Amino acid sequence: MGTAPAEVEDADCHPLARLAALHGVDTRYEPAPGRVVRVPEATVITVLAALGVDASSPQAVRDALAAHEQRLRTRLLPPCLVLRAGVALRSRLPELPDGTVCAVELETGEQLPGHADPLPLGYHMLRVRVPDGRTAVAPLIVVPQRVPEPRGRSFGFMVQLYSLLSDRSWGMGDLGDLADLAAWAGRSLGAGFITVNPLHSAVPGADPSPYRPSARRFPDPVYLRVEDVPEYAYLPPAARQRAAELLAQAAVLRESVLEKRELIDRDAVWRLKSAALELVRTVPLTPGRRAAYCDFLAERGQALDDHATWCALAEVHGPDWRSWPTGLRDPRSPQTARARTEVLDRVDFHCWLAWLTDSQLQHAQLAARDAGMAPGIVHDLAVGVHPYGADAWALRDALAPGMSIGAPPDAFNPHGQDWALPPWRPDALAATGYAPYRELLRGVLRRAGGLRIDHIMGLFRLWWVPQGRPPTEGAYVRYDPEAMLGVLALEAHRAGTVVIGEDLGTVEPGVREALAERGVLGTSVLWFERDGDGRPLPPEAWRSGCLATVTTHDLPSTAARLTGEHVELRHRLGLLARPLAIEQAEDAADVAQWLALLHRLDLLPEGPGDEEGAIRAVHRFLLRTPARMVGIWLPDTIGDRRPQNLPGTFDQYPNWRLPIADPTGRPVTLDQLAASPRLHALVDEVREGLHR
Repeated sequence: MGTAPAEVEDADCHPLARLAALHGVDTRYEPAPGRVVRVPEATVITVLAALGVDASSPQAVRDALAAHEQRLRTRLLPPCLVLRAGVALRSRLPELPDGTVCAVELETGEQLPGHADPLPLGYHMLRVRVPDGRTAVAPLIVVPQRVPEPRGRSFGFMVQLYSLLSDRSWGMGDLGDLADLAAWAGRSLGAGFITVNPLHSAVPGADPSPYRPSARRFPDPVYLRVEDVPEYAYLPPAARQRAAELLAQAAVLRESVLEKRELIDRDAVWRLKSAALELVRTVPLTPGRRAAYCDFLAERGQALDDHATWCALAEVHGPDWRSWPTGLRDPRSPQTARARTEVLDRVDFHCWLAWLTDSQLQHAQLAARDAGMAPGIVHDLAVGVHPYGADAWALRDALAPGMSIGAPPDAFNPHGQDWALPPWRPDALAATGYAPYRELLRGVLRRAGGLRIDHIMGLFRLWWVPQGRPPTEGAYVRYDPEAMLGVLALEAHRAGTVVIGEDLGTVEPGVREALAERGVLGTSVLWFERDGDGRPLPPEAWRSGCLATVTTHDLPSTAARLTGEHVELRHRLGLLARPLAIEQAEDAADVAQWLALLHRLDLLPEGPGDEEGAIRAVHRFLLRTPARMVGIWLPDTIGDRRPQNLPGTFDQYPNWRLPIADPTGRPVTLDQLAASPRLHALVDEVREGLHR
């Protein structure tokens, strides 16, 4: 028998626990109310090491505590100060001696006295000089009280863009399809928004999950509609012939998905598109287009240069930067600078791709707005990045080495979860004035009308799992929510975007209240909304500040939930922890409770056994709630049975590779969706209910 790992005692009586608390590392957590689990001592020591704190021995702990206390005694300012608009700066400063001189340098370079009121929103520098001659400088971020709120109440569609093919797609949905969906849904159906999966740049040949991207700061050019690039129309004859051949191959790829029911193959799509884009790049840009490209290069600056350099070097050395020659693993090394000059043309190619993708994202948002949608396209921000992708390389100083994000054990995952995504270092964020975080938000919000943040609880704390250890031996590390939410509010304010937080699962007490106070909408999924006794929550008891939905990309489709097919699927894949009969009985009882409530509320006039009627009924229910935004899972409109992602599977199920399909599994194009009587019947119900 092995021995249980040593646990850390309470902070008030154990030096290691005190040191951990000073650096935001929790030494205990509550997986359920009243049940406390202590974190193994080895985990605490390893997590502190990732934060640059040596706790490897009792003496090292004492030295670290002493060093921390010394810094607190001599420090004039915190590493970064976040100030809400309307709050006096002096009220947030540490106690300073009389005679202290404070000055604020604004983003514009203008100097203001530290007592100026009110200070403008933005990123500034605070300078202080105390009577004994000491000086200090720290970033000062002045943020709005709240993020922008949605105008009125609206409904919209939720879609995984790759799954939405049209008769013009190259084997997966693209930004042309997104613009067309938005224009049709807004003009013909009165929809107010479209939510999409993360469109972040992917790691070539890696997991197709959009939630494990190479870079979150730049979109993936695989979503480009090649024919919509202006230079495509001016290909010379030889290049046009080659482009026609590629279009023919793309048609074969599209038909393999739509007609032969093969899986979406992102890499195959990209091989065709990249070859076509190489041809398009040979067409010179007009002066106006060249000027726009140069403006984009200047605006995106170092972030774009780093991203494109990684892409170019990955073509030579493979996508895992950790296996590159030693000198190239550091984006700021002389070796990387020399290597960049050797692949300069490829760097420019990837910068150009980023510009084209940004332009088509802008077109999609303009199409949504022109169709009357407010906010329009709601983008999705993944919780982290792939450990060997572009952001992990370029931002490695801001990410914790040897750590990954995950979740502790709970009722649904008794072994915990390890998502293999490196977490932000909270100390590094504060030291840089949250520059990497704000740059990330700015990049994602550029062409968005709204932003959904995956696992928004990560703005408060994240479960860090040391490399080589099971998720059960992780620890929560805390972030400064005032800073994380403040920067989010500032960037959303500047972009004019609403913010939706995915706050499902284990949510620490007080988090939802803090998000609501800042105007961040939550996510309320019908099947999870229950009262304290476990009964379905009546519609009037739902919160108004939310996106209300019946299902999500990680859950069964509504048709599969109503029929219990999702339980049979998990049984076939060996994912059930209990006998099939028990799981089926429990699931059927759960659905029956909801159907009974719908019947009592007169929301199910079709009666029992009518699947389409039941799907309309659950959406009628959502309209009875006060939710500001009501989301319709687009596959639900035609009775799709299959989930887009089945958590707990890797190669057992085709996650992230399925097109939208009808109840028989036959793929359905955007053109066919637009003509679907079943879709129109559901949307008519939702639209009428919204305006009652």
